[in-house]
Amino acid sequence: MPYQNITASLSAADIQEIKAALQTIQRKLPFLITLSPEERRKLVKMGDKSLAFVNNSVSAAKSNPEILPASFDVDELVRDYQLATTLAEVLTSMHQLAEQVDDTLMAVSSEAMTSSLTVYDYVKTAAKKTPGLKTVAEQLGERFKAIRSKSTKVSSGS
Repeated sequence: MPYQNITASLSAADIQEIKAALQTIQRKLPFLITLSPEERRKLVKMGDKSLAFVNNSVSAAKSNPEILPASFDVDELVRDYQLATTLAEVLTSMHQLAEQVDDTLMAVSSEAMTSSLTVYDYVKTAAKKTPGLKTVAEQLGERFKAIRSKSTKVSSGS
């Protein structure tokens, strides 16, 4: 479906419910950790291509426990694999939701900015003949001062 102008709002109660739902998710995942960039870099990664390898190694370990050292915990391998596949599924759903929130935020922000630019144009025009609007026009124009000074520097430096 092509993008349409978005007309929506979230009540304070809706926002509280969304935040509560996110807190529920965090409570359901009490084992989540935060890795440093260095820790992330050092870890062995399991991507989609490695999933079959890990699945096959779990099957091999369960079918042939006698070939593994006594200290090897097959049950822990199985739990890690099951949790990894479950978290991957949850993460996919979360990524989809985050992408939709991000796209919607971008669209409504663009709508607000486009409408605000229209207001600014009308205020600038009206400020020439309407007392009291000059200050408003200058206030709105503050947003563009840095852009104008950068373009002036670039133009004069050429």
